[in-house]
Amino acid sequence: MNSQKSNNFRSFGLGISTSLAAILLSLIIASLILLISGSNPLQAYWDLIERGVRIDIIFNILNRAMPLYVSAIAVAIGFRMNLFNIGVEGQYAIAAIIAAQVGAKVGVDLPGFLGILNGPIHILIILLTAMAVGAAWAGIAGVLKVTSGIHEVISTIMLNAISGSFLIALLLKEWKLDDEDIFQTATIPKSGRLPALAKVTEPGTAVLSSFLIIALIVGVAYWIYVYKTRPGFDLRASGMNPLAAQASGVSPVKTILIAMLLSGAIAGLVGMPELLGPAGKPYYHDSFVGMLGFNGIAVALLGQNHPGGIALSALFISFIDTTSIVLDANDSTPKEIIDIMIGIIIFVMVIAFGYSKKIREANEAKQSALVLAKNGSSPPT
Repeated sequence: MNSQKSNNFRSFGLGISTSLAAILLSLIIASLILLISGSNPLQAYWDLIERGVRIDIIFNILNRAMPLYVSAIAVAIGFRMNLFNIGVEGQYAIAAIIAAQVGAKVGVDLPGFLGILNGPIHILIILLTAMAVGAAWAGIAGVLKVTSGIHEVISTIMLNAISGSFLIALLLKEWKLDDEDIFQTATIPKSGRLPALAKVTEPGTAVLSSFLIIALIVGVAYWIYVYKTRPGFDLRASGMNPLAAQASGVSPVKTILIAMLLSGAIAGLVGMPELLGPAGKPYYHDSFVGMLGFNGIAVALLGQNHPGGIALSALFISFIDTTSIVLDANDSTPKEIIDIMIGIIIFVMVIAFGYSKKIREANEAKQSALVLAKNGSSPPT
């Protein structure tokens, strides 16, 4: 037991140090680029920090971090089993448009004092619809993998293209309003929208979405499932030591399907802050927020697939992205440097993750083999 705790502590420490080193190196490289371009990196970073401590900007940072966090959790579920769900982008897009249409057309009208439940039930219907659609779309890739051996990277990328280029366009054309110039679904009634947790008007107006509660629930559920349940252990064991897991009776087919379905279900929630949030638009439109799925991959890598690390990573990426608008007012610092910084962070983190993964996998594979052997099986020689 002490050895297991020691391995967990070393693995945790390795992940933290790797992420911090990647961020530090990224900031150093970004600073060099700023110096070469004639900008003052210290002034640029101070401008970001000075803006980031405003309460209205903090609300915006949190709102921006929520979908990034949920997207990264969806990706991390697959990563835990060495599954690369690159399809979160398409999964949340197709989930959002169908959930928007359902939310706009399906109302809840309970009689008497039960009417107080109209709003919560309406919102729940929309959320469950999004999760079901996301799970079904990701499940296609899971079925293709276990039946035909098609790699999930290939299938999810193609499903992204299908959902984005065909289904969304087809459904949006079918469900758009009567006005031919407006491509959007019908508007979700107020009963189907999430209320604001808080609102500020000084120094700027901003609202904090109550989707924060849903994001926290997703994070806690992910932690409990992955670290505290037998199916979660099977998922991690299959990712770290698939031969030992299979020898102990863990079905790789079942585990792959469960992982993809869970990943897709969580992915279906990524677009909900934009759809249901008090600051978003309560309908699906042709300029619906994008790139959250791909950015979630970066957040998951930076957070080492741990719910706490992912939360910090989402906040960090959201911070530099949200506060970068202040750089537009500084003629000596181009706003595009933020895109360069994020790109460098991803690039450095992927390299660092590759090295740390080898060390972590060796430790976790040994731990998984010991536990599985203790349960009555041992990995094949």
